[in-house]
Amino acid sequence: MTPELTVLALAALLQSVQFCLMAIPANMELGPGKTASPRDPQRLSKPLMDQASVGTGRLFRAMNNHFEALILFTIAVVVITLGDKGTGFSAICAWTYLAARILYVPAYYFGWVPWRSLIWFVGFFATLLMILSALF
Repeated sequence: MTPELTVLALAALLQSVQFCLMAIPANMELGPGKTASPRDPQRLSKPLMDQASVGTGRLFRAMNNHFEALILFTIAVVVITLGDKGTGFSAICAWTYLAARILYVPAYYFGWVPWRSLIWFVGFFATLLMILSALF
């Protein structure tokens, strides 16, 4: 398996860990009556994320942010892998993405301003560099 695919697999596992980090406190705070419900707007006064504590809400937003980032990173890995454009540079970019995403979780949870945004940008930029490296 290529380094980029390895990192993609690890990023998927990170997403699973982030889900657990968010879901366990959310279920404890809100109860299964809400978290297991169909979440119809008529039934809830506001979205579950808005009903959770500050920390759990941040974990929820960090998880959703990773879903969004993972889409672009997956595209980068597919382009690199199917285009047979993997290099040491693309591998470094992939590992940089993963490191940034791991650091992003505590940065978001603890409200590290402006570091959270900087960490996000490092992962985003590493992903863009992977795509660009495949094109040139």
